[in-house]
Amino acid sequence: MNGYYDNLYETAKRILGNKTPLGKDCGVLCEKSCCCGDEKTGMLLFPFEKTTLTVTEKENVRLAVCDGSCNREERPLSCRLFPFFPCVDEDGRVFVSLDYRGFSVCPLVKNAKDVRFSKRFFKRVQKVGELLVRDEDCFRFIEEVSKEIEFEKRLLG
Repeated sequence: MNGYYDNLYETAKRILGNKTPLGKDCGVLCEKSCCCGDEKTGMLLFPFEKTTLTVTEKENVRLAVCDGSCNREERPLSCRLFPFFPCVDEDGRVFVSLDYRGFSVCPLVKNAKDVRFSKRFFKRVQKVGELLVRDEDCFRFIEEVSKEIEFEKRLLG
C-alpha cells in the first residue's frame, strides 16, 4: 500500500517540478517563515506520505516540522503547494485556492491581491489536485482541508 502512495506523491511532485508560486524561491521574501515550525505548527502530510523531516502526530493529524534548513528536493507535498492548495467543492470538483490557514505566516497570502503569481504553478497545482482526488484517502483529506481553508477565508472576511 505504501508503495502506491510513494508513487502517487512522486508523480505529484514531478507534475509540480521546480515551479514555485512566484517563479523563484519565495522564502527569500519572508525569511522562510513557513519553514520554521515547532511541534504544533508545520505542514500537513497527505495520507501515508513519508518525509525525512521531523513528524509530529496528534489526533490523527501528522505535521512535518522544519527548522528552515531542509533539502528542497525532499520537501513534503504541502510545502511544495503552499501558499496554494487543491480544494474540492460540494460536487467534488477540484479548484485551486489560496491556503488561508497560512494568513498569519505568509506575506503572499496576506497581500495576494498585489502579487503576480505564476500561472504555470497554479495550473500544476490544479493538475496535482486532479490526480490526488482519484484516491479515496486523498480525496477525503483534501475535502477536510478544503473545509478548513474555507472556514479561515470566512473568518478573514
